[in-house]
Amino acid sequence: MSSIPSQAEPASAPRLLEQVRGRIRFKHYSIRTEQAYLDWIKRFIRHFGKRHPKEMGAKEVQEFLTHLAVAGRVAASTQNQAKSALLFLYREVLEVELPWLDDVEAAKTPKRLPVVLTCGEVHSVLARLDGSHGLIARLLYGTGLRIMECLRLRVKDVVFERGEILVRDGKGFKDRVTMLPASVAPALREHIERVRELHRQDLVAGHGEVHLPYALDRKYPAAGREWMWQYVFPSASLSVDPRSGVVRRHHVQDQTVQRAIKGAVRAAGIDKPATPHTLRHSFATHLLEGGYDIRTVQELLGHADVKTTMIYTHVLNRGGRGVVSPVDKMGLT
Repeated sequence: MSSIPSQAEPASAPRLLEQVRGRIRFKHYSIRTEQAYLDWIKRFIRHFGKRHPKEMGAKEVQEFLTHLAVAGRVAASTQNQAKSALLFLYREVLEVELPWLDDVEAAKTPKRLPVVLTCGEVHSVLARLDGSHGLIARLLYGTGLRIMECLRLRVKDVVFERGEILVRDGKGFKDRVTMLPASVAPALREHIERVRELHRQDLVAGHGEVHLPYALDRKYPAAGREWMWQYVFPSASLSVDPRSGVVRRHHVQDQTVQRAIKGAVRAAGIDKPATPHTLRHSFATHLLEGGYDIRTVQELLGHADVKTTMIYTHVLNRGGRGVVSPVDKMGLT
């Protein structure tokens, strides 16, 4: 997200923002996307003196995006998120199809090679993590899951008998299957038994309900309390669902996992900007190093296009595609 401070919600826009919120929920976007889109739309309206978006168009959108880049000095990814929010507003809420919608250029995102840890570095990081954070990190590296895919796992998604993990609604709302590492399975099974006891205590206390996707709670009112729907990695405390107002036990927050992994990286003395996603990058790279074909790795990662997976082949090109530098032939020390 941008470092530009959020502006207060314009007094003239509540009805519009409710329409935006309703459309976002109808399309089953995540709550993070909802919050980000609403924030960008509010900033856009505020930037132009609370004018209604229907009174504006290509000129204002371009001006706002330019302002973000020049005055706000935001990253290309942040600018593109703002653009996506505004195009969602015009297309999905205002139902305005104008020629310029597809002509608004996306900011050029720098193409950088992913940060990858060596096998030894991964071992050092994992050895410094324990409890739920340690188990999550082992799953991230052992399966190639994205962090939110891991944290949103439900009990029913872990199939011990087949050694599989079912990833529901991954990036692009796609399901896929990945492996459950045999070395992780015993610890994960023990962890899930502890979660079962926590769920039992929640039920006794009158809670035990989790958020269900796609309004299933309306179709099956009791399903949210069923064991199979519970999160594999539940939060240590109950909280109020920001959308429904119901007191529930959500999953572990990704920020806590990020802090734990960054702390382990520092403790291991690794001078790389490693994050939880680095474990996914390392998973893919190490599989390719081990001789697995790129199509298999693509399927495990859930990439729609093999070109996305091809980035890891560049990581494998040691020192300029394996070329020996001429200075190395001079015998200099």
